[in-house]
Amino acid sequence: MTTPIQRVLVIGGGFSGMTTAVQCAKLGMAVDLVEIDEGWRSYGAGISIGGPTLRALRTVGVLDAFFERGYGGDGVNLFTAAGQPIGTLPTPRVAGDDVPGGGAIMRPALAEILANATRAAGVHVRLGCTFSQVAQRTDGVDGGVDVTFTDGTRGSYDLVVGADGLYSKVRAAVFPNAPKPRYTGQGVWRAVVPRPAEVVCATMWLGQKVKVGVNPVSQEEMYVFVTEDRPTNEHIDPADWPRLLSDLLAPFSAPLVQSIRAQIGPHSRCNYRPLESLLLPQPWFNARVVLVGDAVHATTPHMAAGAGIGIEDGIVLAEELGRAATLQAALQAFQTRRWERCRMVVENSGRLGEIEIANGDRAEHTRIMRETHQSLAQPI
Repeated sequence: MTTPIQRVLVIGGGFSGMTTAVQCAKLGMAVDLVEIDEGWRSYGAGISIGGPTLRALRTVGVLDAFFERGYGGDGVNLFTAAGQPIGTLPTPRVAGDDVPGGGAIMRPALAEILANATRAAGVHVRLGCTFSQVAQRTDGVDGGVDVTFTDGTRGSYDLVVGADGLYSKVRAAVFPNAPKPRYTGQGVWRAVVPRPAEVVCATMWLGQKVKVGVNPVSQEEMYVFVTEDRPTNEHIDPADWPRLLSDLLAPFSAPLVQSIRAQIGPHSRCNYRPLESLLLPQPWFNARVVLVGDAVHATTPHMAAGAGIGIEDGIVLAEELGRAATLQAALQAFQTRRWERCRMVVENSGRLGEIEIANGDRAEHTRIMRETHQSLAQPI
């Protein structure tokens, strides 16, 4: 390792933060990770994982653990709302000939896998704690970063990584004029139901304005996702989630969709999330503080790539820190490698949502999905 970086602080214990911590620790750096949630919890139902993300998980060293807890499959089967076959989208095996082209897992399960890897890598994890102040010494390049934490302690670091998500407080502190997250006009519903034996890969039913999908998350279960237009970002009472999700499934006469609908009730594990996006203009770093993941490029789930590009951030940042002669060279190289890929995912995902809201050109929708998948399959 040629980098002068010895001490790293990662703020935020989500997927991108944990990956950054693991990969930096592998290089021999002393890594602290602080996470404000004392339970280190990850909320939500299932999460779809594409081939490029499986490739990233293999790099991190957790691919076997993923398949022990999750599920892998090839292709995405497409149907009409009535259940008539449309075709199958191919999912190339970019993670290796022995790895399916896609998969899914419960979000808390993936978080637990990465948390175990973080501790196993020797990262010092502090829960129920975050920063209250970040102060860069001298010009911030030749000095360091002094951090005051919410528990009253202090620390000094060579690099601080802001991985604290869509509403990043690190971003607000370092880039006070940064754009705010933007509501896209859509929301996504998710629920978990038993997996029928015939569902072995991602499957979608395309309605006029609503699309329904399922993806196996284990041998026993699959998760359901429904994308819906919602003009305003309004609060929806969780008590109403099962009923509203059931109503959205009603127009889909496909037998499997109706079977799923019959299983949705007050007992169901349902959740709703308004879809927001953010792309921070360059630069993504200020002297010795850099942003990764949703803190800098939050995307909608249309390409099933948001978690993946955040995980890739941690891999690429560590790679550049490990080979650059100076920190500034490493951060510039990181930004250069990540900008176009992440911009493409955020903007193309946003465009897919716009087409869906307007019931627009499906040929354009298909072209964007195909071209984005092809680009994501390329090495990072």
